[in-house]
Amino acid sequence: MPGYLPGTDMPRFIRDMMEFVGMSEADVAAIRRSAPNVLSHERELTTALYDHFIKFPRSAQFFLKPDGEVDQARLERRKHSLGRWLRETAEAAITHEFSYYLLSAALAHGHRAQPPGSIPQHLMVGAMSLTQSALAGIFAQELGAEDAAAASVAWNKLLLVQLSVFMLAYVPPRAIL
Repeated sequence: MPGYLPGTDMPRFIRDMMEFVGMSEADVAAIRRSAPNVLSHERELTTALYDHFIKFPRSAQFFLKPDGEVDQARLERRKHSLGRWLRETAEAAITHEFSYYLLSAALAHGHRAQPPGSIPQHLMVGAMSLTQSALAGIFAQELGAEDAAAASVAWNKLLLVQLSVFMLAYVPPRAIL
């Protein structure tokens, strides 16, 4: 079987990564079952994440106006975009369109031309960790122990598959065999 570059066949790359992390139909079902719990907290989650970013100079710089004040309009746009990502992720439908949507989001974060430039990859990894932790908290509060564990495991698998897509914007592509 010939190799391929991930960006040239995103659905295949994502399918391969889902298989690699052991994402099963049961995981997809757990994501879809827990989606209403997640989406009922969409605004709270997006606000908490961006409030966290603003606390740290290395991440806050991406949300400041030239005068150093927080750009509230930009924050609201970013929260809206994060909400869209969360809603689409909650469907756990890895379609052709969604796979390239993820790649475009990765490139938007990893190849920003306007100052202060690209978002460092370690902040992308940290943002995914914050998201995983927030979701685990929601599941612990709202689901029984078994369902909370299943939802956390499933969401973690899917979020790390997505993180592998985001890393494509930072690491020179290599053929996958």
